Amino acid sequence: MSLFSTLYRYRFPLLLLSLWIIAVFLFGGKPADSQHMVVSKQIHTQSTVHAQKIIPQTVTENVHKTLLENGLTVLTKEVHTAPVVTVQVWYKVGSRNEEPGVNGIAHQLEHMMFKGTQNRPVQFGRLFSALGSDSNALTSYDQTAYYNTAERNKLKALLILEADRMHNSLIDPEQLASEKRVVISELQGYENSPEYRLNRAVMRAAFPDHAYGLPVGGTKADVENFTVEQVQQYYRKYYSPDNAILAIVGDFQTAPTLEAVQEIFGKLPKSQQSKVNSPKSTVNSQQLTVSSSPIILREAGAEKMLQAVYPLPDVNHPDMPALQVMDYILTEGRSSRLYQALVESGLASEVAASVASLREFGWYELLVTAAPNQNLTKIDSVLKKAIANVSKTGVTAEEVNRAKAQLEATVILANRDITDQAMQLGNDETTTGDYRHTESFLANVRQVSSADVVAVVNKYLKPEARVVGLFEPSQKQAKAATAKPHSTPTTENFSLGAPVASTELLKYLPPVDEAMEIGKRQLPQQITFGNGLRLLLLPDRSTPTVTLSGHINAGMEFDPEDKAGLASLVADNLMNGTKTKDFLTIAKTLEERGASLEFRAYREGVRIEGDSLAADLPVLLKTLADVVKNSTFPAKELELDRKQAITSLKVDLDDPDEVANRTFIQSIYPKKHPLHTFPTEKSLKRIKREDAIAFKKKHYRPDTTVLALVGDFDPAKVRSLIQSEFGDWQVSGQPPKLQYPQVSLPEGVVRVNSIVPGKSQASTYMGYKGINRQDPRYYAASVLNEILGGDTLSSRLGAEIRDRQGLTYGIYSYFQVGKNTGTFWIEIQTSPEDTNKAIASTHKLLKQIHQQGVTASEVEAAKQTLIGDYNVSLANPEELTKHILMNQVYGLDEVELRSFTEKIQQVTLAQVNQAARELLHPDKIVVVTAGPAVLAEQKIQ
Repeated sequence: MSLFSTLYRYRFPLLLLSLWIIAVFLFGGKPADSQHMVVSKQIHTQSTVHAQKIIPQTVTENVHKTLLENGLTVLTKEVHTAPVVTVQVWYKVGSRNEEPGVNGIAHQLEHMMFKGTQNRPVQFGRLFSALGSDSNALTSYDQTAYYNTAERNKLKALLILEADRMHNSLIDPEQLASEKRVVISELQGYENSPEYRLNRAVMRAAFPDHAYGLPVGGTKADVENFTVEQVQQYYRKYYSPDNAILAIVGDFQTAPTLEAVQEIFGKLPKSQQSKVNSPKSTVNSQQLTVSSSPIILREAGAEKMLQAVYPLPDVNHPDMPALQVMDYILTEGRSSRLYQALVESGLASEVAASVASLREFGWYELLVTAAPNQNLTKIDSVLKKAIANVSKTGVTAEEVNRAKAQLEATVILANRDITDQAMQLGNDETTTGDYRHTESFLANVRQVSSADVVAVVNKYLKPEARVVGLFEPSQKQAKAATAKPHSTPTTENFSLGAPVASTELLKYLPPVDEAMEIGKRQLPQQITFGNGLRLLLLPDRSTPTVTLSGHINAGMEFDPEDKAGLASLVADNLMNGTKTKDFLTIAKTLEERGASLEFRAYREGVRIEGDSLAADLPVLLKTLADVVKNSTFPAKELELDRKQAITSLKVDLDDPDEVANRTFIQSIYPKKHPLHTFPTEKSLKRIKREDAIAFKKKHYRPDTTVLALVGDFDPAKVRSLIQSEFGDWQVSGQPPKLQYPQVSLPEGVVRVNSIVPGKSQASTYMGYKGINRQDPRYYAASVLNEILGGDTLSSRLGAEIRDRQGLTYGIYSYFQVGKNTGTFWIEIQTSPEDTNKAIASTHKLLKQIHQQGVTASEVEAAKQTLIGDYNVSLANPEELTKHILMNQVYGLDEVELRSFTEKIQQVTLAQVNQAARELLHPDKIVVVTAGPAVLAEQKIQ
């Protein structure tokens, strides 16, 4: 999935940080999208509640604001639901403070903040990893933020590290040169996305004299020319306590924590340089003159797209609440105006939208992806007509109430996790100047009327006020070319250098408080009903919400070869109608109650994901039961889904990462293997309605279904409700089973190259078959992987390929395990000229670990990182629910939730090195690269 699409679907509550949030490293894992995703304005899709409900606001409850003498703003909030804490530093500077020639310098500095300080001249990613902290950073239009979430006894250590790099960061020529290459690699990855290129052109045209029109990450030309002096000056000017917000949320005591903050941060001096609060040029969004002619990009890509940008006022403008309500009416959910006009009509496969509300001004952005063979001019005409109809006919009270309720519910559902709560506080304080902004914003949302919505449409969504961009694909994709195994060794010889030893790292780690006693973790209640349905319940009264996760053995592994895509099409169509309800009724039932419910087909199953306010759990479960038992697969909706699936497939085949992954899997697993089959346009077109009905009848069974619930509920009442709703779900016979054949390793090194036209960056996958979750080596393999490539900043691969050589923005290794099988792979994104060097260096490091093993200090550090990460993940209700679910799906012991950390702690150096010998096969490996033609292909040994 492209970064652009990701950020349309997963964003911070209410206030969009930016359309391009630039993180310091990429996250792995790319789940398939639901075909009916319009767009989520927030983290949770289609989150709504009854309009008449009054939602108590808890985000700012018990928040304390403290201002130190040096100007540092400190926001603290105690949350004692889990033994974790998040520490975040938000600087009031972003790409808004740039201009052409130095575009991207805020983003470049963000990268440099991980390169070490005068006191700690080591990669800070390694320090955070050693603390078991989930750490990252982002650069946006109005701010740059650094965030860390760890076990509560790491709080003071995190404060010390953030204070150190606020004042003492090292920015030297060698480190800057290396990290500039990393940033350019990152930008090349964005360039692979047609959406990114279209957005960049439209934003530059819309705001030619303001920094908001510049790409947040910068441009290659500007990044190449950054000097050490420029970056140092930028650092000295903006990175000071009087320009920063420190947000601390979690399991701590306020008084001693503020004393520690005063001790650690209070001694830092204010900046001696004046701050620039706005660029040289400003724009009056009400007087912007735009061209009547659209911007047209005819470039390599998959599908036609239309993007429209309308200028809006700043975040604190009184029209903002009505504009947000307007946006939800237009684009949130399947009952929204634009979904009905464009997607349901068959003109578009997707409609995405967002209100960007920033310090200087904002904008409303619409992105429409055309359905196959549809005309963008016609789409634009329908789009304008649908917006004009709001002015002509108004909006109903039902629409307004639903939108207002959606906004309220989203805040609660998006702030169940302490990291998200601190994000909300930090973003509000930096963007609006008031950490309580969301609370007052929602109070104003409750006052929005139908007339207010019509008024803002008339005021801001005028055709003459917008800038429009059209993307017209100009090239077709080339087929993959497979090379025979190479046996000739490479002539390249890259020095891996000596990574900082874990024992050496220890001297740079701040002291950590005494190890905490977590106590025995509560285990879920397990219930098996008479029809075989399994239910796992874990009450949690910390927020008035419920999180649902489920699994059905009806995944893509059961796809017939000639009808690949059937499992996904069935999952996507479950919500399209039942015996008593059509899709719109189902959608409104959820949208009006703050509930979301999605089905996604993966290789080994269908994942169910949902959430709701606690009072609406019965509605969520009744809807779930209805669609899994009574779905009817209406012909019209099935055909729309098929077209959307074909569009998604074309987009995937234009994405080097997706192409590399598909080719990689098919190069490892032979035909007839359950993992080999992927959808094609031909296979999707073969699927008929009766195929979907038959597949659903055969594979959707209560005895292959597991449901897990975490949240505010009474277990006895939930059990009774499940029995009532699912008890009549009956099937006969035994569930279908698959045989997973044995797969051999390749005889040597296999190179496969796929050319994807018009791309700037190549994506490479290296690996082979792996282990399943039941393998006794799993825990040792997890420790091994953490050392090898579990984190792009702290692992061996990251330290060498990314940090020292600067060849990639992100490099990771995975032991992806399933119930039946698993795959090991390393993933790298590189510029074409660096691809072969990165592959050769990676191969050499693999061979080194395979032959020589790892060290005892590395094993101990990796174990502590894994344990810390695990404890942090269980503080997130969504992650906790998934852990509970998948432990059951994988057939693990019922106490695995509690004993996982003990099993990791018991892993020995000998076990890890044995796993390295048995599970790393550098000379029997598949290497797949997709993207632009790789320069002067080299062989690896």
